Amino acid sequence: MQTTTRITQATQVTQATLRQSRGIERLVEGVATSDGAGVKLTRVLTGQLQHRLDPYLMLDAFSSDDPNDYIGGFPDHPHRGFETITYMLSGRMRHRDSAGNEGLLENGGVQWMTAGRGVIHSELPEQENGVMEGFQLWLNLPARDKMTEPWYRDFPSAAIPEYRTADEITVRVIAGTSNGVAGAVSRADTEPLYLDIHLPAGCAYSTALPAGHNAFIYVYRGAVQVAGTLVGSRRMGILSNATEADGVTITATEDARLLLIAGKPLHQPIVQYGPFVMNTQAEIHQALDDFRAGRLA
Repeated sequence: MQTTTRITQATQVTQATLRQSRGIERLVEGVATSDGAGVKLTRVLTGQLQHRLDPYLMLDAFSSDDPNDYIGGFPDHPHRGFETITYMLSGRMRHRDSAGNEGLLENGGVQWMTAGRGVIHSELPEQENGVMEGFQLWLNLPARDKMTEPWYRDFPSAAIPEYRTADEITVRVIAGTSNGVAGAVSRADTEPLYLDIHLPAGCAYSTALPAGHNAFIYVYRGAVQVAGTLVGSRRMGILSNATEADGVTITATEDARLLLIAGKPLHQPIVQYGPFVMNTQAEIHQALDDFRAGRLA
């Protein structure tokens, strides 16, 4: 596993010139739900999409200025078999885990945790009012790494590489590489690309995508078009896997902000039971036994 940390001013880059953009295969509206101690959120990537968007398992979006929607946070709970990436747009969340890690996630920061063989952690707000907004993404681990040692890293906002284009598009590169700019984290097997893109109205943004990677966008402000399909606010657009396309071009119909997420599929069985994601039912039973016996701590 590789990470890089770079604290830089946003640099200006030239966008990729594409032969053909991917299109939108399907629009998805998230499902309102709650998790943890009653935190209200929208589950955008659900279990029904796990194989289509392999290696990604889940995407939750949360946004509220009502403390009753988030104040309970996520008390101690276990994970095994995958990675969690939490991206905070606004707010303060304290992480503590059974491996001895602790960190404060604040505006613009990212928390990347590899649960591996197992970890128990909590994510609790350190605010009693104001806006709490962000995302949690679950990234699967290859079968051989599901029992690896847990790993954790906090990236403050200033450590997330950014670039700008000549028409004032801003792109934050959380993972992977886009238009020659490397992000904060890379992974050899799943090759995740995780971008936060800020698009002024009328501007078009292009970036290359490997043909075999599954990819989607999630618009959290404004609206955009991809190959003639409108993707409105709080909608996911699953990008087609057309072999002739070499990337994606996204055009803002109004000022917009969105996530672009892509990754190399693992093509392995996915067996999930709540916070455990393994490859077989036997491995899930073992995870439950280990949790109940205190072997995850």
